[in-house]
Amino acid sequence: MPLIRLLIKLIPWIIVLVAGIFLWRMVKDYFADNEAEKEPKVVVNYNTILTSVEDLGKMELVRYNFKDVVEYKKSVSRWVPDSKIVLIVSGEAVGCVDFTQITQADIQFQGDSLVQIAIPAPEICYYKVDHSKSKVFSKENTYFQDADLVEESFRYAEQNVKKAALNSGILRQTKVNAEKILKPMLEEITGRRVVLVPQRRIKNPKLPPKR
Repeated sequence: MPLIRLLIKLIPWIIVLVAGIFLWRMVKDYFADNEAEKEPKVVVNYNTILTSVEDLGKMELVRYNFKDVVEYKKSVSRWVPDSKIVLIVSGEAVGCVDFTQITQADIQFQGDSLVQIAIPAPEICYYKVDHSKSKVFSKENTYFQDADLVEESFRYAEQNVKKAALNSGILRQTKVNAEKILKPMLEEITGRRVVLVPQRRIKNPKLPPKR
């Protein structure tokens, strides 16, 4: 008898427990469905490719090293001999392509396997004289202006490095290297065959000066 009375007392609690488990399962499934609906969908878009290209910034594609003897003359007066400084100069110039100039309009997708990218014209990123490897070979008639004349002669030598790089075809070589280096890299980024074409910008005509 005590056992029966105990069971009778436990029946309401058993019913509540079973009902609670049933309700929990229903509520859990409901929230699980809502979470699944809220899960973000993966959308593949072309902006990812543009971001990857922009992150490259200015890419150095070729470096020209120069070693030269530069003679710098400066006329002081017709009554005295010209000042002359001779330098042994070591310098370098670097050609690059500026990827920050590429916009979404420069990237054209053709079908599922080809992308055409218009890249900016190659440019000289920088040019400089390596002072640690350069030296003054001789000085004549400096008239106590050695420091100023040496500084002027090195500035002249630096401009000569840029001129020598252009004359040596650094921009043409930068373009060639762009094809060799950039195409495989961009094909890896895009997963498509890449065709590089020159970037063309329409410049607004200059307005005549106001009268």
